[in-house]
Amino acid sequence: MIRTIIFDLDDTLLWDQKSIATAFATTCRYAANSIDVNASELEAAVREAARELYATYDTYAFTQMIGINPFEGLWGTFDDPGEEFQKMKGIIQEYQQGSWTKGLEKLGIVDGEFGKELAARFIEERKKSPFVYDETFSVLDQLKGKYELVLLTNGSPSLQHTKLEITPEMAPYFSKIVISGAFGKGKPDPSIFEHVLEETGTSSEEALMIGDNLMTDILGSSKVGMRSVWINREEKPENPDIQPTYEIRHMEELFPILDKLSKE
Repeated sequence: MIRTIIFDLDDTLLWDQKSIATAFATTCRYAANSIDVNASELEAAVREAARELYATYDTYAFTQMIGINPFEGLWGTFDDPGEEFQKMKGIIQEYQQGSWTKGLEKLGIVDGEFGKELAARFIEERKKSPFVYDETFSVLDQLKGKYELVLLTNGSPSLQHTKLEITPEMAPYFSKIVISGAFGKGKPDPSIFEHVLEETGTSSEEALMIGDNLMTDILGSSKVGMRSVWINREEKPENPDIQPTYEIRHMEELFPILDKLSKE
C-alpha cells in the first residue's frame, strides 16, 4: 500500500526547460533588435559559453553533487548558508555576465556592457516565465488527501524557493519540501531519500518516487528499495542499467498504477 508520493519538481511538475527556453528566446530577440546578431545563434553561443564557464569554477563539483545546472546559474543568487554557496554567491555575477559576454564574442561581438545588460535581462525574463505542465494541478488535486505528498528537489534553496514563490499554488500541496542544497547532498545519493522516509515515517515499500530524470530520481530511489515512476514525456532513450518500476508519458497515467498498487 502506497502512503507517500514523492515528486521531483523541475520538468516533472514545473516545466523548467520551457521557462529557460522562453527567457533565452525573449532576451536574444531583444539583442537581435538592438545589434546585428541572429537570436538563435546567440542563444546557442551563450548556452555553450555558460556550460564551458560553469565547469571552470571551484564550485563545479559542489553544483554537480547538489544538482544545480549552468542555466539555473544564469539567474540564481545563491544567497544560501554554507561555504560553497557563499563561494557561488561571490562568483555568480561574474559567471552570469561572462556567459553572455563570451556568447557574444563567439559571434564576433566584443561588448562587455551589452553582455552585462543581457545577463540582467535574462534574470528578469526567467522570473516572468513560470511554466507548469497542463495536468500538474489536476493530478495534485486528485492525490491530495489520499496520500502524503512530498516535494524532493535538487538545487539551491534560494532558487528553488524562488520557483515556488512565482508559482504560489504549488507549495501548499506538499506536507514537506526537501531541497538538496539544504540537506547537503543531492539525488541520487540514497541518504536524501532515506531522510524523506524518516521525516514521513514511511517505509520504502510505502513510498513512490515520481520524476523525469533516470540518473537522479529513478536511480536514487532504487538504491533505497523504493518503487518509482519515470515520467518520460520526451521519449528519452531507456538505460538498461537503471530500471524504473513504471514508465509513463503523461502524468494522468499515474492513476491506473496507483489503483493497481492499492490492491496489494
